[in-house]
Amino acid sequence: MNKDDFKKWLEKCFEFMPDLPFKNTDRNANLRDDIIKRVFAECLTDDERADFYGLPKGCRIRDGAKIISQDKLQIGENCWIGENAILDASGGLEIGSNCSIGLSVFIWTHSSYLTNLKMSNEPGSDLIQRKPTKIGCGCFISGPSVVLPGVTLGDKVLVRPFTTVDKDVPSRSIVDSSGIKIGVLTEDRISRLAKKQIYQKGRQ
Repeated sequence: MNKDDFKKWLEKCFEFMPDLPFKNTDRNANLRDDIIKRVFAECLTDDERADFYGLPKGCRIRDGAKIISQDKLQIGENCWIGENAILDASGGLEIGSNCSIGLSVFIWTHSSYLTNLKMSNEPGSDLIQRKPTKIGCGCFISGPSVVLPGVTLGDKVLVRPFTTVDKDVPSRSIVDSSGIKIGVLTEDRISRLAKKQIYQKGRQ
């Protein structure tokens, strides 16, 4: 059964549940398509799920992860997206190759706080702010962490757990709740860390 067949079968089931408060609007139809897609995706493994979503070669996306506005997402090869991560691409999201987006990491490209402050919390409001967010190549974002709209992370950036990233981060930096350690991930340091890991692995 493909997605279209499943959708038709589901619509038939709905006929036997007349008390469900379905609303036949364009917005709800689009949302329902996305819901059906995610129901299918939950039955797949992480690499199968990435193929199903049309992500590039070598990508994997774990169960519970969600991509908002996938048509505005640009992502490189060999990326891993952890459980319950949210990638909000509604304002434009770029992720380079060989990145890991950890468990329960939220990457945002929009904010609707003004709709609340102005007591006008409605879908599609002009008060919703959208800013493109960019993640470079070779980044590791530990979860749970949050990347706010409009932020740019350079290449080979390490974000430690429980970090809110609210400003741009230069390449080869480490970010945590205490701030940004700029340029500390030199190629020499990365090589030494890799050699140490391989050595320790060999002793096990």
